[in-house]
This record gives sequence, structure tokens and C-alpha cells, in this order.
Amino acid sequence: MPSSRRSFLAGSAAAVLGGALAAPASAQQMVRGVFANGDRPLIAFPQKRPLMVLTPRPPQLETPFAVFDQGAFTPNDAFFVRWHLAEIPAGIDAATHRIRVSGAVGKPFTLSMADLQRMPAVEIAAVNQCSGNSRGFFEPRPAGGQWQDGAMGNALWRGVRLKDVLDRAGLAAGAKQVQFNGLDKPTLPGTPDFLKSLDVDVARGDDVIVAYAMNGKPLPLLNGFPVRLVVPGWYSTYWVKMLSDITVLDHVDDQFWMKTAYRIPDTPNHSVAPTEGGFATIPINRMVVRSFVTNIADGASLKAGRTAVRGIAFDGGSGIESVEVSSDGGTTWTPAALETDYGKYSFRRWNAAVNLDAGKTYVLACRAFGNDGGAQTATPIWNPGGYMRNVIQQYKVSVA
Repeated sequence: MPSSRRSFLAGSAAAVLGGALAAPASAQQMVRGVFANGDRPLIAFPQKRPLMVLTPRPPQLETPFAVFDQGAFTPNDAFFVRWHLAEIPAGIDAATHRIRVSGAVGKPFTLSMADLQRMPAVEIAAVNQCSGNSRGFFEPRPAGGQWQDGAMGNALWRGVRLKDVLDRAGLAAGAKQVQFNGLDKPTLPGTPDFLKSLDVDVARGDDVIVAYAMNGKPLPLLNGFPVRLVVPGWYSTYWVKMLSDITVLDHVDDQFWMKTAYRIPDTPNHSVAPTEGGFATIPINRMVVRSFVTNIADGASLKAGRTAVRGIAFDGGSGIESVEVSSDGGTTWTPAALETDYGKYSFRRWNAAVNLDAGKTYVLACRAFGNDGGAQTATPIWNPGGYMRNVIQQYKVSVA
């Protein structure tokens, strides 16, 4: 193995073991909630700067929104964290970690980190977004983690194509789905293990990777060290962390996390009335198009004159075709300028400017359009999971 690869593996193991998961430090400050019961402590977990804590165990940590104004890529130590099960290894030796590939395959085998390093590497910029990002803004509020808008992040992921791993195993003729498991475990015997599955044609897509690095560094422990699944364009429920098992199924996965959890109404915009029942559902899948202003917060007080407005946009993988901004709550719109394109799955930064007069109040807004024709909705959707929010964002500001 080349020395650079040896160094990567040794350094990544030492980094995680040196910052083993432990009880977090005391809260440094509170972040005022932008909705009722939304106040959050800022706490620094291992390998993380202070993040907004929804729950400490299992860790649910939200990125403070100001981070997204600092660049297209989210720093590793600021990247949000979402685990479903509380029993998470406090440290992992990358050199001894193995991924088992089994099920409806011709040649079951195990993969070490060194094996992965020897395979052809690929890099892809992709947004990882929790299905319930922005759930706290739904009205009425569904159950679940009451995220603001920071349960997302964009990184440059490096690893190997899942397709190459599956081709090495050789899929059986009846293969239907590929199931993924990680090292996290339930605390109680009755809690189902966290397993997720993709249809074979999705799993064998060119952009799905088994990733061992993000933004040029080993994955942080809380983001899935030493290796995780990356499914660009799809919500993060499929991005299994601490990947330990890849199992090819000859049937459609009917365990809890596919058959019952993370399902959306099979309706237009995946929306239903809060009182509606009896609708068909499907597993959540690709992300919908979204955009945010990153340099101006709702309720801000601004100076009069020509004012810069900038932000980010992304979708489920068609790429951003355009972004528009408004200073009158969406009555009129003007085009924003798109910045560097890091790929169709990445955050796309944009910028614009608006004229603001002293003594007035304005409602700034932004909306994005994907290359596939996807657009943000003017009316918020609603579903029981609090998933897939993509309403046009508005920011009420006053001008001195």
C-alpha cells in the first residue's frame, strides 16, 4: 500500500480514538428559538465545534445557520449530526474495520479499509439533508425532531462506487434491493436495528459511493467514521453511517425502517391535510428543490441603500437552473447571479442586490428552480412525518 494510504488509515484511526465519544461539555450559550419551544443549547461534542443540541443521546446536533454563509462546503466540525439509535461506538480502529457483502450474490466477501483504498477512487460534492429538516416550521407540528433549517450540510465526499463493490460480489438474477447496516445498535431489545435499502438500479448508479473521507479528511466519528454510504440527491436517512453490512435482497425490504418509517404520502407534492387519513404512502426518496438567504436573518434591521442578498440553493440532483429574489414578499421577482457550480448535487451559491428605503419594512424572499423543472412551493406542504419542506423562504426586515 502506498505510504499516503497507510498514513491516511493510521491517522484517521488515531484521530477518532483520541477524541472518543464522551459526555459533552456544559452548554456555552443558548440559541434563541425561531419557533415556540425552539431554544437550543450550543454544546461542543468530540470533533465538533458548538452545535445546537436537539438531543444528546442519540446525538441530534444542528448546524447554526450562519455557517452556511461562509462558503459552499460545510466544515466537518460544523456538519450536522443525526443518529437514530443510542448505542454508538465511542472509537473505531479503521485498520480492523470490515464491511460484509452478502445475500443474493455470487461471491460473498468482506472489505477492509485498505481494500477500499486500493479500489478506484471517486469524489463527488453532495448535500446531505435530514428528511425532517425544517420540521419545526410545519403547522400544525408533526412529531419528531424539531429542526430549524440547519439539519443539512454540503461536503466533497471521497470513496469508491458502490456499483464496483456490488459488481465484485456479482448480483444474483433475482436481486431486488440492497440493504445497508451500520455499527450503531438499539438500547432496548424491542427496538428495531436501523437498516435502509435501495432498489438495485439506484444502488448501482454511478454516483452512489462508499465514502471514507469528507472535505479531504477522514469522516468525523459522529458523521460515520470510518466509512459511510453516500446517496447523492437522496435524503440522509439512506446515508448509513459506520457502514458494516451490505446485503443484497431477493425481495423488497419489509423491515420497520422501510415499511413503516420514513414514508411520504403518494400524493401531489407529497402533501395531505392534517386531518386526512387513508392515503397511500411510499418510501421517501429524492430531495426537493430549496433555497435560503444566508446573510440576512428573519427580523433583521438593515441600513438603507443598495443591499447585498446572498444564499444557497440545491435540489435532488438535476442541478440549479436559476434563483430569483424578491423584496416585496413575492409579488415581483428579479434574477440572482449563480456562483461556482461544484456539481449537480452540491449547494449552489447565489447573490443579488435590492434597494431598501429608510423607515420602511420589507419582506425579502428567494426561490429556486431545478434543471428538471422543479420549483419551490408558495404554500407550505404538510405531511405526518414533517418531511420535504420546500416552501419559498421569506425574511421580514426593517430599514433604519
